[in-house]
Amino acid sequence: MTKLVIVGTVAFDAIETPFGKTDKILGGAATYIGLSSAQFDIDPAIVSVVGGDFLQTDIQMLEDKGINTQGLEIVKEGKTFFWSGKYHNDMNSRDTLATELNVLETFTPVVPDSYKDSEVVMLGNLHPMVQMSVIEQMHDPKMVVLDTMNFWMDIALDDLKKVISKVDAITINDEEARQLSGAYSLVNASKIIMEMGPKYVVIKKGEHGALIFYKDEMFYAPAMPLADVFDPTGAGDTFAGGFTGYLAKTGDYSFESMKRAIIYGSCLASFCVEKFGTQRMENLTKNEIDSRLHKFKSLTQYEIEVS
Repeated sequence: MTKLVIVGTVAFDAIETPFGKTDKILGGAATYIGLSSAQFDIDPAIVSVVGGDFLQTDIQMLEDKGINTQGLEIVKEGKTFFWSGKYHNDMNSRDTLATELNVLETFTPVVPDSYKDSEVVMLGNLHPMVQMSVIEQMHDPKMVVLDTMNFWMDIALDDLKKVISKVDAITINDEEARQLSGAYSLVNASKIIMEMGPKYVVIKKGEHGALIFYKDEMFYAPAMPLADVFDPTGAGDTFAGGFTGYLAKTGDYSFESMKRAIIYGSCLASFCVEKFGTQRMENLTKNEIDSRLHKFKSLTQYEIEVS
């Protein structure tokens, strides 16, 4: 069974959308990535940190889903990372109401020895030097995928570029791709980013799907049009979990496999937004995934004559 190392936050979130609001609930990039990747027949392990206030029932849920938590450090005298946000009516923009780093502020990731030979590494959104420290612990992985955000481009660009030079693929949204590259056209942006090191550039466009670029080739995966989007939190991380989970399952890191991987990523992200927090991902079934994959296929499959 292929091993996947996932580095990122395991957190508490408090979310408000036009559909309602929550108190503190389970969240964090590594949580969403883990729950999504666990839909595949692989061996995923989370490397993160939580405080003494973190619930044992949440750790048990992750383990019940087949996610290894050996690398989840528990700082008993500390508090778990907390984020609170409010989404606007269009659900595409949000205001951050609170960010409390807590134990994340001094987090030094330690990859369990039994996972240092993992084939696939998913570096969730964290400080670039934290991401780099994970790369340095690994024994020659076949696929390293990096997620990052404009915050690190603003305050740690040089460190970020060092990490980008070491990875095989990067996943960012369209706004971040433009900022990182200095180019408005996403085609040109992808070329500039590829020159920084990655072979593959995945650009997420939220409700408009995702693009993947490789050399002079590109591929587009649509997003599933949904009647109701209750909570977009974690959708990008769920996408990353589906993407890396599929690659780990197949062991195929070609561009053709990457195309299928972003379809799986988009498919799983479409479930994540249907309920608050991780609720939907915790109860997702294989039949539901298969049914939605067929819908994705029908979105883009057509016959056309070209003269």
